[in-house]
Amino acid sequence: MSLTLRTISREQHLAYIQSLPSASHCQVPAWADVKSEWRSENLGWYDDRTGELVGAGLVLYRQLPKVKRYLAYLPEGPVINWYAPNLDDWLQPMLAHLKRQGAFSVKMGPPVVIRRWDAPAIKSGIQNPEVKRLRDVEASHIEPRAFEVSDRLRKMGWQQGEDGGAGFGDVQPRYVFQVPLANRSLDEVLKGFNQLWRRNIKKAEKAGVEVVQGGYEDLAEWQRLYEITAIRDKFRPRPLGYFQQMWRALNSEDPNRMRLYFARHNGVNLSAATMLVVGGHVWYSYGASDNIGREVRPSNAMQWRMLRDAYALGATVYDLRGISDSLDETDHLFGLIQFKVGTGGEAVEYIGEWDFPLNKLLHKALDIYMSRR
Repeated sequence: MSLTLRTISREQHLAYIQSLPSASHCQVPAWADVKSEWRSENLGWYDDRTGELVGAGLVLYRQLPKVKRYLAYLPEGPVINWYAPNLDDWLQPMLAHLKRQGAFSVKMGPPVVIRRWDAPAIKSGIQNPEVKRLRDVEASHIEPRAFEVSDRLRKMGWQQGEDGGAGFGDVQPRYVFQVPLANRSLDEVLKGFNQLWRRNIKKAEKAGVEVVQGGYEDLAEWQRLYEITAIRDKFRPRPLGYFQQMWRALNSEDPNRMRLYFARHNGVNLSAATMLVVGGHVWYSYGASDNIGREVRPSNAMQWRMLRDAYALGATVYDLRGISDSLDETDHLFGLIQFKVGTGGEAVEYIGEWDFPLNKLLHKALDIYMSRR
């Protein structure tokens, strides 16, 4: 297939995304409005034979201090046929275009899954004192084509980003946790939860915890719980304005793109979460909880409601987003995988983020700058 790359309108980009079963929420046109401190551009790949749009990418450009040079970033994208044997024909025109736009370096996150571990495999890894990392556990499923994609990228001069397996920070997570919903009944999904989760869901029900959806006007209450969480878990919270902007941007593109949930007990909100929807893929995006009321298990009740709502929307996967690949109980991120594995889902490893230095000197300078931050 011979291809032509050109800039497309947001409308064309959105129509293409809507024609697919799903795509990452970081690749919808409105994500550019969420990341408004970056300049953005929508790219489209056309099949020369049919004139049809066959791929799209949201590019975010971040300017280097004091020079008119940019880091070009395609988070969890571009949305192309990654398994195409002529991957060069997709990516070379993109690199040439980004170079003309003043990019000195390109970072992308191919949405290509390489390994999956089901809950029993993860549990056996946790129980084995010899095992410290997910990658030391035999995967339940391996995608051989993903290795071919990595090989092709290396041959083209792409470099795999260093994420240390943690899956956090400014980069998109390499390891995520997902609950598959396709071809399963809700009863089957609930049966897949471990005993503790099922007990906690019952406990919340008995205690009278109610889970409700909130709107834009409730984001200040979300922020209150989120800032309590930030103090407790020692991270720097995003400001309220970020979530307000996110809500306005995403829901003006699609009224169902972003949702807000609260779990409350006796009229008091104890936990909250944001949810993102693109086609058949639903993400639990941000979570927050108070230091009080934990005994009535609001978080378990809220997740179960969100998962049921995702199912009702026809989702094929409920994605609990980033996890660390550490299975070491002394690791501060271990609790995260422990909480998520209780849903009976699977840990999923993507091939990670990749960099292409268009200007090696500036790329190196950025590396040094980032490592000192």
